[in-house]
Amino acid sequence: MEKGAMLWILILVMLVGSCLAGSLPLVMSLSEDKLQLVSVLGAGLLVGTALAVIIPEGIRALFTGEITNEKQLHGDLHSLIGISLVLGFVFMLLIDQCSAKKNDGRQKSVTATLGLVVHAAVDGVALGAAATTSQADVEMIVFLAIMLHKAPAAFGLVSFLLHEGVDKKRISRHLLIFSFAAPCLTLVTYFGIGKEGKETLNNVNATGLAMLFSAGTFLYVATVHVLPELMTRSSNYSHVPSVEGITLSATGFKVKEILFLVIGIFLPALITTGHHH
Repeated sequence: MEKGAMLWILILVMLVGSCLAGSLPLVMSLSEDKLQLVSVLGAGLLVGTALAVIIPEGIRALFTGEITNEKQLHGDLHSLIGISLVLGFVFMLLIDQCSAKKNDGRQKSVTATLGLVVHAAVDGVALGAAATTSQADVEMIVFLAIMLHKAPAAFGLVSFLLHEGVDKKRISRHLLIFSFAAPCLTLVTYFGIGKEGKETLNNVNATGLAMLFSAGTFLYVATVHVLPELMTRSSNYSHVPSVEGITLSATGFKVKEILFLVIGIFLPALITTGHHH
């Protein structure tokens, strides 16, 4: 009962923290240039959290489970790391292509939200799987890893949707869906499977695999949608003098935007310094 109560507390903290972080861009009064910088910073946070937080924690959870169970070889785990990342990336690629046929005008905002919701849902499975084990330290580490990237993910998602010109009421709904995805899947995973299912999850290192799969979805959203869209928008605002009546656009980010992007990418690594992987 005490373990169940702790899980409910972690879920509540995760839900509230995600909502608060995602609400920041909504309450901030920003000009077009500042919104672009915030959006670029958010994109950097998405990439940085995938590379510096989710993947290392997923690998850590994978090898922690391997040490506990002693049923798999290191070579097998090395293969599983790459396969899990690729599966997450390909999964979002397929989802993206399906949604592109149904949402022509809103495809980019819908895909970005859907991708991060899928990622959050897989996070929930990871936390639920960790909670089913008898290892309290693994559960807490997974929770901390999720919290360290859910906040920047929520911030990055809302910033991107604002930049896309999505209505604030719709953005709020997107944020709520994103915020509730992980808690709901955590509960489904923890309470929705029997004892045998929990033992199976533990034996196959489901926590680490789920986190690595989610990292693949995370990287797809950040690199295929968010960054290219922001780069295109930056180019549209970076015109060079016209030649024979034709206005030319500079390609890529401005120097200031590159600086914000790099800061965003390194920030998760700096925040997690001292947090042992």
